Amino acid sequence: MTESGGCSDGGACGGASADGPPTATHSHDGAHVAQLSVPEMDCPSCAGKVESSVRELSGIKAVDPQVATGRLAVEYDETETNVDAIAARVEAAGYTVADDGETLRFSVPEMDCASCAGKVESALGGVDGIRSAETRPTTGTVVVTYDRNTTTEGDLVAAIESAGYEVTETAGEDDMGTGQSDENDSIWTSSRALKTWVSGVFVALGLVFFLEFLLPGANAQVGRVLGTPLYVDDVLFLIAVATGGQEILRGGYYSLKNRNLDIDLLMSIAILGALTASLAFGEALYFEAATLAFLFSIAELLERYSMDRARNSLAELMDLSPDDATVKRDGEEEVLPVDDVQVGDVVVIRPGEKIPMDGEVIDGTSAVNQAPITGESVPVDKTEGDEVYAGTINEEGYLEVQVTAAASDNTLSRIVQMVEDAQSNKTEREQFVERFSAYYTPVVVAFAVLVTLSSPAVFGVTWSTAVVHGLTLLVLACPCAFVISTPVSVVSGITSAAKNGVLIKGGNHLEAMGAVDVVAFDKTGTLTKGELTVTDVLPLHGNTEEEVLQCARGLEQRSEHPIGEAIVAEAGTTGVESADVDDFESITGKGVRADLDGTPHYAGKPGLFEDLGFDLSHVHATTDGGVVTKTAQQLCERNNCLDLLEDAVPELQAEGKTVVIVGTDEEIEGIIAVADEVRPEAKATVSRLRDLGVERTVMLTGDNERTAGAIAREVGVDDYQAELLPDEKVAAIDDLVAEYEDVAMVGDGINDAPALASATVGVAMGAAGTDTALETADIALMSDDISKLPYLYELANDANGVIRQNIWASLAVKAGLVLAVPFGVVPIWAAVLAGDAGMTTAVTGNAMRLSRVRPESGDG
Repeated sequence: MTESGGCSDGGACGGASADGPPTATHSHDGAHVAQLSVPEMDCPSCAGKVESSVRELSGIKAVDPQVATGRLAVEYDETETNVDAIAARVEAAGYTVADDGETLRFSVPEMDCASCAGKVESALGGVDGIRSAETRPTTGTVVVTYDRNTTTEGDLVAAIESAGYEVTETAGEDDMGTGQSDENDSIWTSSRALKTWVSGVFVALGLVFFLEFLLPGANAQVGRVLGTPLYVDDVLFLIAVATGGQEILRGGYYSLKNRNLDIDLLMSIAILGALTASLAFGEALYFEAATLAFLFSIAELLERYSMDRARNSLAELMDLSPDDATVKRDGEEEVLPVDDVQVGDVVVIRPGEKIPMDGEVIDGTSAVNQAPITGESVPVDKTEGDEVYAGTINEEGYLEVQVTAAASDNTLSRIVQMVEDAQSNKTEREQFVERFSAYYTPVVVAFAVLVTLSSPAVFGVTWSTAVVHGLTLLVLACPCAFVISTPVSVVSGITSAAKNGVLIKGGNHLEAMGAVDVVAFDKTGTLTKGELTVTDVLPLHGNTEEEVLQCARGLEQRSEHPIGEAIVAEAGTTGVESADVDDFESITGKGVRADLDGTPHYAGKPGLFEDLGFDLSHVHATTDGGVVTKTAQQLCERNNCLDLLEDAVPELQAEGKTVVIVGTDEEIEGIIAVADEVRPEAKATVSRLRDLGVERTVMLTGDNERTAGAIAREVGVDDYQAELLPDEKVAAIDDLVAEYEDVAMVGDGINDAPALASATVGVAMGAAGTDTALETADIALMSDDISKLPYLYELANDANGVIRQNIWASLAVKAGLVLAVPFGVVPIWAAVLAGDAGMTTAVTGNAMRLSRVRPESGDG
């Protein structure tokens, strides 16, 4: 499947061009507008390259790249250019112009290994009109994009089933599905399992007769086939092959039909080879054939069970959302399937129920457990106007919620979809494994032939022993455990992260995050809360804090400036009423003026009051019972006097605070300090990252030098850069990448999009319910909780370690067994159990360990 360009590596986006017409053209105010689908244009950096390339054409009036939808609208003069020329310029920028084909997701639960996927891919390769086909054995799904004018859904189903695999469900691109089928819940009682148990019984009975000391003289001859005598144990072993080998030989047939050299074909050759040697050449390898059929069937069941464990981790995400919703229509309540609930409907959620849809609270108050989506451990209070997400749990109160997104487009659905799609973004190790495995099987098969033919002469063994050695090598020739070692780890890591409120968009991003040496932070909304609040109120000249806030509220309540909004909010919280306000006036760049209860008042920067003629170096502080207040005492050198210019204002500004002076034209009444508060967990997050191995932490901000320095010192980052424009942030990230290679940028996912795109890994904060953040970042922290960052880094590190362990362990076991076979120390049953089933189960179990990585207590 064609992968999106992705901007995780320095913003270098784009992929190979492919022919594809625009989706639509129409006229607009005398000009023509072309609507093109450019799915690889998935970040602002990509959009910039596309727009620049298109604007090189004459006659281009407007270019509107829409990153969130992957579409490009171009207004042009048809007398100077045309749609084909525009499409050519898009492709010249490195992006595919695609038409709108149909995308279907097929559930193929029996496709649970790399060799199975290979057969399906080969079968689909023979169908005309397929634009892309992606097999996902870790979830048992096949995603196909095709030209609906050339082929049909039925053709695709037939192709998949021609490879020997049943399609249990078909869904559109937006529908959720993991490929799970009901049969997966009872793998040990499935039809294949029953045949396997029957085969095992006949193998055991055959052994009773085969080992003559158990029943002396009972193993009598019962006939002859092709001149070769047939004994009781031989017949029992043949029955074992017939029952246990049915599915193997069926799979081998489809492998041969699709010219796919996989484990089913290799095992079929081994079983049929053993039977041929027994019946035609009298080598008596019935036991080996029966053992292969029985043990490989056991191996397949174990592999299926192990894979189901990985799939179930994703299925648990799907199970978060209820199937039904109680909808309130025309004053009546009715229970409907969530798919039938429409945007704008009102759903009722009672205490203890799951919230079925994304929406906005229109009535009621409750605490909502958002852990399934954001990973927050503490329920969040929700009241009228607040947003809620499908899959979260209403803890205690009654809520009425107006639906804002359809079931297929809610936050949970998008998370599940992105987790499934994450498999298509392969890690570097996964790509290496796939390249290696393409050579591994042919080499081992050739080695099997060489060992079979040369063993009698080189090692002095019989031909029957040489054939067994060759058959054993055929068993070891399939790299299933080796190939599955990385994707099963990636699925485990990504689904574990999703359950803890961290959305990772692909295995490549998981791998990259684990290798990060530098973490760069945006300041506002990342290290700080992103909301200005009042931190200090310093009354002067006998006024009280309440009087200062009352005046400030009256002055600022008509202001739209964030500082004014923070002051009004603080006054409201403390219950301070506003005075009567007349003649409000904004003094540009300095502050505001208004009449409060008939008296002119001012609020603004210190410079405003200097212009009014005040001596800011000598201001009397308010005392309490003759004792200067604590804040005043710290700032005053004289017992009841402040030097605002030299002491109070600079001291507050050094703490990263903005100072507002309040007063009349005759008296300064007080000082209010406002700041964007540092997140309580920011310092611990930076410290924890350093403990986990991050070499350097940097803060990048557009704020002033003094404020930036104060925040940097409080949080404990190693370095900071202040007063940066967006393009300067990108340049700073590029410099860090050039010096350290692997750099993560943490921001809000919207304003910091260029910097997120330029970093090796872009991490967006607070992405729950935010389409842009979900689409832009490589990794999204669903809650507004920066303390999840150390968990993410630790998980990524552990995932990289697990992947390395799985790759090298499976490779070492396979290689060791292959090299030991010619020396006769590896029986065929050991090759099946250790080399195939054992390693597949081991790598899957090792991958599942990633689910144990949890955020530290108190980290949400």
